[in-house]
Parts: sequence; C-alpha cells; structure tokens
Amino acid sequence: MKYLDVHPDVLSWASEELIIPYVSPIDGRVHRYFPDFYVMKKNQEGIIEEIVIEVKPSKQLQPPKKPAKMTRKYVNEMRTYAINQKKFQTAEEFCRKRGLKYMIMTEHELGIK
Repeated sequence: MKYLDVHPDVLSWASEELIIPYVSPIDGRVHRYFPDFYVMKKNQEGIIEEIVIEVKPSKQLQPPKKPAKMTRKYVNEMRTYAINQKKFQTAEEFCRKRGLKYMIMTEHELGIK
C-alpha cells in the first residue's frame, strides 16, 4: 500500500472495493469475491491501465499434497484451493471482458521472504 501511495505512475488505487460474483465449487451458490486491490496507473507508454490485484501466499496457488491419511487440515486446504481457483478464473474472465488486467501477486513478486 505504501508503494501504491508513493509511486508516481499510480493515479489512484482502492482496497477491496471491486465486487466480482462467482459460483462456489463447494456449495454451487453465488458468492462475492473482493480482490485485494484495484489500481489505475500509467504504463511505460503513458497509457492508463486498470489492474485488479490479488495477493496470496504462493502455497495457496498450488494444490495441497495429499497425505497418507485424510485429515481435516487437508480437506480445508483443498476447499480453500478449489474456491481460490474459481475466484481467480472468474476474475480473469470478468477483467478481460472489461478491458482490465488481473494479477495474482505472492511473496515472491513482493520481495517478502
């Protein structure tokens, strides 16, 4: 957020302001996804871009490893993974239709160890 506040090419930004409806793969019902950031910025050519950004730990972008014995932790991790994948897929389509860019950033892109 500090980066967005001070970067000269960022014209405006908001946190969790955009609502993207998606159908949950768990219960089949419509839910609301609030991506972490909406950013309006100038690119290197001076063209204004609108970017929707989700920040997630890289671990949540990979399917969890199946343990030898089914555990509650594994079931919860699979549930989270399935929901996140549906959110990401829906957000990509939502953004593409509206001429927005969609990005998922992890600790790697953010330089966090």
